Amino acid sequence: MKSAYELAMERLQKNSPSVTLTAEQKSELGEIDSSFQAKIAERKIFLTDQIRKAAAAGKFDDVESLEKQLTADVLRFQEDCEQKKEKLRAGWARPS
Repeated sequence: MKSAYELAMERLQKNSPSVTLTAEQKSELGEIDSSFQAKIAERKIFLTDQIRKAAAAGKFDDVESLEKQLTADVLRFQEDCEQKKEKLRAGWARPS
């Protein structure tokens, strides 16, 4: 007798079978991740420095604003990254 987990996994495989990626496809996805991670790191460094300067100057309203901007920028970069990867995956799914 199969467990509920095994039955759920079978249904999942029937509805959307897993896709095996080639080394080239994995590399392309990795390059996208690396590119966006670099953009995020660059933005974090810049804004963290700005936050530190604002805090040292006693501009706490600016600190809060910059922290919100940092959060929004990181989320935007993550969403852009996922959209770019999805677009790439959709291209692979099209029949040649």
